Amino acid sequence: MNYWLVKSEPFVYSWDDFVKQEVGTWDGVRNYQARNNLKAMKLNDLVLFYHSNEGVEVVGIAKVITEHYPDLTDLKWVVVDLIPVEKLKKTVTLKEIKSDSRLTEIGLIKQSRLSVMQLKKEEFDIIISISHEKN
Repeated sequence: MNYWLVKSEPFVYSWDDFVKQEVGTWDGVRNYQARNNLKAMKLNDLVLFYHSNEGVEVVGIAKVITEHYPDLTDLKWVVVDLIPVEKLKKTVTLKEIKSDSRLTEIGLIKQSRLSVMQLKKEEFDIIISISHEKN
């Protein structure tokens, strides 16, 4: 199993929008590295859903239900389908991620503009544990 983080501006597509939709097609990616990450996503991989620009926090966990297929708006790009698994009881902010010495190499910090990034299992688990630690 692989672990990922996807970013969305909540005023464009929020966690709540995603939950209402039940299945979200992750489209609109127009960066080659992010596209390659979408192509590497496999069925049942887990994905952290991150609100960027507004909120700047991890808000939930999703799962890949359909591996990459062509983006019909432009066939050189791809999309994947995700479903929501659970909303985090407590969000994990970018500030908290940056302040955790175990996460200094995470893509969210190293490649802050990338919208789809792979995580190490340990990074995924640390973020989830931070969410559980908060009161």
